[in-house]
Amino acid sequence: MPEKSQPQARPRPQSPAPAGVSMRDLLASCAAAAAVSTPPPAPEPEACRPVRTHREAA
Repeated sequence: MPEKSQPQARPRPQSPAPAGVSMRDLLASCAAAAAVSTPPPAPEPEACRPVRTHREAA
């Protein structure tokens, strides 16, 4: 009978973040990257109209 061999250890999956980076920092960097890479929304038509103010309010 052949000898029982030790079970092979599975290699650990690589972590997406390097060691020493907290989850808070990782999420903050992802949020910052998304904010920088997303173009600003187009202004709504109402925002383009001139604002009329009452003279009495001043």
